[in-house]
Amino acid sequence: MPAAAAERAAALAPTEGLDPEQLAAVLAPVGPVCILAGAGTGKTRAITHRIAHMVTERGVGAGQVLAVTFTNRAASELRGRLRSMGVEGVQARTFHAAALRQLGYFWPQVAGVALPRLEKSRIPLLVRAAARLQIRPDRAELRDLASEVEWAKSTMVTPADYPGAAAEHGRETSLAPDLVARLYEAYEDVKSEASVLDFDDLLLLTAAVIEEHSWVATELRARYRHFVVDEYQDVNPLQQRVLDAWLGDRDSLCVVGDEHQTIYSFTGASARYLVGFPRRFPTATVVRLVRDYRSTPQVVALANGLLDGATAPGGGRASQPGQVGQPGQVGQPGQVGQVGRAGRLVAMRPPGPAPAWLEADSEPEEAAGVARRIRGLLAAGVPASQIAVLYRINAQSEAYETALGRADIPYLLRGGEKFFERPEVTAAVRMLRAAVRSAEPDRPGGLADAVADVLGAVGWRAGQAPAGPGADRERWENLAALHRLAADLETDQPEASLTTFVTELAERAVHQHTPTVQGVTLASLHAAKGLEWDAVFLVGLVDGTLPIIHAQTDEQLAEERRLLYVGVTRARVHLTLSWALARAEGTRRSRRPSRFLDDLRRSTARASGPAGGPDAGGSPGGRDTAARSIGGADRGQARGRGRGRQSVTCRVCGRALAGARARIGRCDDCPGQVDTALFERLCAWRAQRAKEQGQPAFVVLTDATLRLVAERRPATVAELVALPGIGQVKLDRYGEDVLALVAGSPRPAGPTG
Repeated sequence: MPAAAAERAAALAPTEGLDPEQLAAVLAPVGPVCILAGAGTGKTRAITHRIAHMVTERGVGAGQVLAVTFTNRAASELRGRLRSMGVEGVQARTFHAAALRQLGYFWPQVAGVALPRLEKSRIPLLVRAAARLQIRPDRAELRDLASEVEWAKSTMVTPADYPGAAAEHGRETSLAPDLVARLYEAYEDVKSEASVLDFDDLLLLTAAVIEEHSWVATELRARYRHFVVDEYQDVNPLQQRVLDAWLGDRDSLCVVGDEHQTIYSFTGASARYLVGFPRRFPTATVVRLVRDYRSTPQVVALANGLLDGATAPGGGRASQPGQVGQPGQVGQPGQVGQVGRAGRLVAMRPPGPAPAWLEADSEPEEAAGVARRIRGLLAAGVPASQIAVLYRINAQSEAYETALGRADIPYLLRGGEKFFERPEVTAAVRMLRAAVRSAEPDRPGGLADAVADVLGAVGWRAGQAPAGPGADRERWENLAALHRLAADLETDQPEASLTTFVTELAERAVHQHTPTVQGVTLASLHAAKGLEWDAVFLVGLVDGTLPIIHAQTDEQLAEERRLLYVGVTRARVHLTLSWALARAEGTRRSRRPSRFLDDLRRSTARASGPAGGPDAGGSPGGRDTAARSIGGADRGQARGRGRGRQSVTCRVCGRALAGARARIGRCDDCPGQVDTALFERLCAWRAQRAKEQGQPAFVVLTDATLRLVAERRPATVAELVALPGIGQVKLDRYGEDVLALVAGSPRPAGPTG
């Protein structure tokens, strides 16, 4: 039975087709419910069936349910599933969309004026705020300031309290905390004078209106009596405040989350609300979903390897093999404090190919090896839209854009221009709307054929994709995605017309629910959250990149581990993990594979199952010559370390090093060979940058940092950020310049250490 038909049938019996844990979530009493849903365990299925059961079997009005999540895409999917189950009227929105809708109704009655305009970008306001303080921040500083304002407002930190809060939370900024606080205060003044709001203001004002006006609280709570919060591990203090205002003294709240997917702590998100849910609601029903329907046992084994022994973000320990999380376990009301002990995943899919481990001498070779493997997957029948290359930082995408372009493989860079804002898509939608108005009698009868006829007016022809992955191919693929969407709609609704299709496109545009575009996805690990593909390549897995060099505390390293866990669990069948020992070809192989790979290799050794298909044992169709499969002698030679951080010795005297000395690579009293000419060029460059910025030279980079650069001659981003004094802000502002100066400087005679 097709998925849509199955969902419609489930509307008549919303408890059919569920596993025992999902059924427990659906049948849990109206009241506080906490669903701990591991990756791929069917959380959306569980909550949509719970809502459907409440509406159809328990007499709950659909309009009394408010379901909130964090992305328009997730909210749109939730609405679509409920609609396909015959449940209409449930409000499924993001926090901000729900707040905007409520403020638009209540604000004119409370304030006597229309709701101020929403300003989507903070940057123009920050520029005006900086001008008041006679400061001219550059683009990197403005991005940094925007992030700090967002963090402060989401954690409800005022400008006066910012310096202390920034120090307490270890916030790293390009400007002094006192100056950031003054800019934050000026930003609020500018915003107020311009009568505009930012996105955080929507939440602040919503909470304040409900808290300060009892009639608003009464009316709102009469409308919404039951709440569902998806991805609850990503809630920040401001969002929790709004949720508390909605709830009042009631407890009909169902939260769904996974503490092992907490990867947005830097924005203020905290898993403590999820972990502490049964403490707040002692009668809560706690249900653990651990049956993974997404990934093969081989992929699940790697995911479990990352969980084994890791510390949960709420302070508990992750389970050990066989400890908790077996199917059938459902928490009973009153089991306080058990949320933090999330279970290991249990694979439900048949076995698949073994994960591949690729080691390359340089980043270009790593990217070329990945491109060859992708070519093999495409030849084996895996659609390009079901393949993703995921990396830690966006700067890593360039090598893969180049490699895929050379291999004539179409790709999509996630995080760029929004689909419905692309020129060819807007032109096509305009033509489709015009076609609805014209009602030409000779237009083809079927929806897919009618849409193809309209798209022909903007130069699109089915089956005539341009060669290569360039801009023409991308435009063709975007229009092809519209045609596939029409074909899918026609299959689901044979009587669907152009009017139906245009209405569908309008709703998707509002909620940014994009159709599937054929092309390999390039995305950061953060951007990949909530998505999944048949084949996933996790690339650039070296210490200094994943975990990122700035992650020094146990808490920070734990979040980096969770980020890799998110990456692993995006894969359904094929999973490849790769790294390069040097950035450029012919340079020193000084990188170390990520420390997290040790746990993954151990889990691979424990896992069983046949390794077949295009992913088995190296590259598709044979051994990859540009990247080597890890194992045996290679593993012993390249690694040779235990679970913790690899020990580092002084390259001059051989003594063990720790802390900053380990990052430098030698003892304080051991001689280092500084490239004097390079050091002088670095000093001259720094003087020029300091003059441009109107700041002292040491604010750009200190003498000590420049000497280290001249001594170590970093050739990669990972090598540069490994040096003390180079944080993310310095890297963003000066990294390209420093690496270019090093690359353009001839090596001095003699060993460089």
